[in-house]
Amino acid sequence: SAIYSARKGLNVAVIAERIGGQVKETVGIENLISVPQTTGKQLANDLLTHINDYPVDILEHRRVDKVELDGSAKFLTTSTGERFSAPALIVATGASWRKLNVPGEADYIGKGVAFCPHCDGPFYKGKHVAVVGGGNSGIEAAIDLAGICSKVTVLEFMDELKADQVLQEKAKSLPNVEVFLHSQSLEVLGNGDKVTGLRVKDRKTDAERVIDLDGIFVQIGLAANSGVFRDVVETNKPGEIVIDAHCRTNVPGIYAAGDVSTVPYKQIIIAMGEGAKAALSAFEDRMRGSIG
Repeated sequence: SAIYSARKGLNVAVIAERIGGQVKETVGIENLISVPQTTGKQLANDLLTHINDYPVDILEHRRVDKVELDGSAKFLTTSTGERFSAPALIVATGASWRKLNVPGEADYIGKGVAFCPHCDGPFYKGKHVAVVGGGNSGIEAAIDLAGICSKVTVLEFMDELKADQVLQEKAKSLPNVEVFLHSQSLEVLGNGDKVTGLRVKDRKTDAERVIDLDGIFVQIGLAANSGVFRDVVETNKPGEIVIDAHCRTNVPGIYAAGDVSTVPYKQIIIAMGEGAKAALSAFEDRMRGSIG
């Protein structure tokens, strides 16, 4: 968004806690078209290098704590106490994977604990992985991973799967997918370098066991980073900012792009395109006089 806006001659500032955001949590990236292989850290660095080619003010290590509207002006107050105003605002704050919040999980993110089967699944070819979560995303991940991995163990906390029936039937038809219900994840185990297993409890019998694993895919949902904007623009039940096909929200001059919005398929390449689209929409609205 910033690059496209700057190329249109607009004054642009990026306010961010860290450039790269959630991308930095992805170890290997092999599905960014025209870039056969990169890492999240490298991609974030490349983005920063690219944006530095343009007159964009990068205001890092700041969090937007308050958003106010005054006519066509949008006022942002940051965690550092600064206050900024602009006629147009593009919200591209992304989303955060919901985590298990159990011992060992944080230690092994990127070392066997993963959140994106599309991104990281191929790194587990021929290996045994677990998918934690039995909703649509979890069962879709299990089906996807079953074509790559030797074995996929699905662990669902509740007494039944929440996924659509057609997905459940597909998963059951796969010989290398097993499903365990009423299973609570207690601890991620590892050898210091990588994940070696997961300690789980049967919620009906309270019996605990350790499942030997090469990887764990946590699929218990995404949370849109939209909190501070929810009182300003329309959001849906999961908290995603509602946008039209042009990334416009219900408030003139406020746009949303990528994982924080209702756009389907939370992928880096899609978010990049949405960012460009939001910038072009803001420029078009400015030309037409609908924003300042």
